[in-house]
Amino acid sequence: MRLYLRLLDYIRPYWVRLVIAAVCSGAVAALTGGYAWLVRPALDEIFINKNETWLYLLPVALMAVSVLKGICGYGQSYLMIFVGSRVVTDIRQQLFGHLMRLPVGFHLKNPSSRMLSRVINDVNWIQNAVSGVLKDLFQQSLTFLVLLGVILYQNWRLALFSILVIPLSAYPMVRFGNQLRKIATAGQERTADMSTALQETLTGVRIVKGFTREDAEGRRFAGFNEAYFRTNMKSTQVSSITSPVLEVVGIIGVAGIIWYGGSQVIQGAMTPGTFFSFLTAVFLMYTPIKRLASANNTIQQALAAADRVFTVLDVPTEAARDTGTRSLDGVRSAIALHGVSFRYEGVEAWALTDISLTVKPGEVLALVGSSGAGKTTLINLIPRFHDPTTGAILIDGVDLREIRLAALRRQIGIVSQETLLFDDTVGNNIAYGKDEATEEAITDAARAAFAHDFIMKLPNGYDTLIGENGVRLSGGERQRLAIARALLRNPPILILDEATSSLDTESERMVQMALANLMKGRTTFVIAHRLSTIQRADRIAVLAGGRLVEIGRHEELLAKAGVYHRLHQMQFQDHGSEGAPV
Repeated sequence: MRLYLRLLDYIRPYWVRLVIAAVCSGAVAALTGGYAWLVRPALDEIFINKNETWLYLLPVALMAVSVLKGICGYGQSYLMIFVGSRVVTDIRQQLFGHLMRLPVGFHLKNPSSRMLSRVINDVNWIQNAVSGVLKDLFQQSLTFLVLLGVILYQNWRLALFSILVIPLSAYPMVRFGNQLRKIATAGQERTADMSTALQETLTGVRIVKGFTREDAEGRRFAGFNEAYFRTNMKSTQVSSITSPVLEVVGIIGVAGIIWYGGSQVIQGAMTPGTFFSFLTAVFLMYTPIKRLASANNTIQQALAAADRVFTVLDVPTEAARDTGTRSLDGVRSAIALHGVSFRYEGVEAWALTDISLTVKPGEVLALVGSSGAGKTTLINLIPRFHDPTTGAILIDGVDLREIRLAALRRQIGIVSQETLLFDDTVGNNIAYGKDEATEEAITDAARAAFAHDFIMKLPNGYDTLIGENGVRLSGGERQRLAIARALLRNPPILILDEATSSLDTESERMVQMALANLMKGRTTFVIAHRLSTIQRADRIAVLAGGRLVEIGRHEELLAKAGVYHRLHQMQFQDHGSEGAPV
């Protein structure tokens, strides 16, 4: 009930349409009861008393009831579905917006494919509950009450006898509904498993084909698919048995009514018309009970989905956790790390331990170290994707946690090894980091990133669609678009995360020229991957095991013959070139 009331809370903005729909539902229910009531004069007045007046009135009355019921039925159906669909659209939009504002740590623990399942599949289940079920709850409940009034009016003693069947109908509804909710939760998990397997396989299709793992991936997906099938059949089994059980219970009740009512007619205590009007109302009551049972099953499945959706919505966003109140406008004195240590949630080992260093405005600091040394973890602390477990990072003497998160991130540009581009035009990808960018500003940024020439060779220039993640571009072209995007944003703080790691020599030369333009006058953190980038850095910080072990210029570190010298020698021996990776 708590979950369903929370769902209904989304209906408030649309209460006027809901009220009109409720009025229409009441009219449909009343007119359905009118059908049952008209059975009495049809038998008693026309077929028994031979009343010609009713012979003309009754067909007109039936046609009038039919037309009015059709109009009201259309109104309540359209308005209920409109309200339900708007509610679900609002929930889906809120869920998407909430996911965008959750901390990076949440997304590290929850694969994107599972969140995709929440936004698409789970919300679709909620739509079934809010759209269709909301309509049934209004209309069928009111129809049941009107028909109950009809049978009480016709013969209250026989009506009380009939009502005894209702508790027998309620028991299987509750019992099967509870089972369906448990099964639905498992089914939604199986759907998420399939989504994960599908996304991983399609994203890595070149690896799958390269290692000839098509059959293995097929078997893996078949396992998830079969698990979903079994869960779905359990749900079908419970759903399918609900209707026959209710029908058996209903027939038992009808048999009792025929026995008791028939004896009343034989004894003269009830007219045949009254009895058949009563029996018609009872038969018509079976439909609302059956529809309400089906609605209950759908509600239970939807509540399982709603629980999963609200679990995500209840996770505090970064904004909710943000206690910062100060603004930020560039770096005037320094970015300083004081005794910074960091440990990922649920992991015992420290990723960073007691790191202290100071970066001056406009300085380029390269971070070097073997895999797992803590380079990426360290730079992820700058835009506060994570906060230090102990210690503090300060800009101009102000702790980052005192600065508003949005204000901080507006001062930072990021170019990473895995360039993310959108399935949109070249121009829109460059303008992504800046609102209302002019065509001239976009072109200037592309020129500075040495991207303008190749863009103009594309079929539609800046209006060319580049496909998912820029699939129609080369690696170097994608990186230069990412650099152009950062240039247009014009941030005072720059983070380069192995931005030239997987490029050929010619592409690297172009990207390095673009990076040189990008780094001018900016405080830059570089995860170094090639010596050409490292040698241009003002200082190089060497990390090992999450600790800062050396810091200095390229020549100074080589002269120390320490960790950096060893990494340099290993690289030189393996590649015989100072352009090789570190």
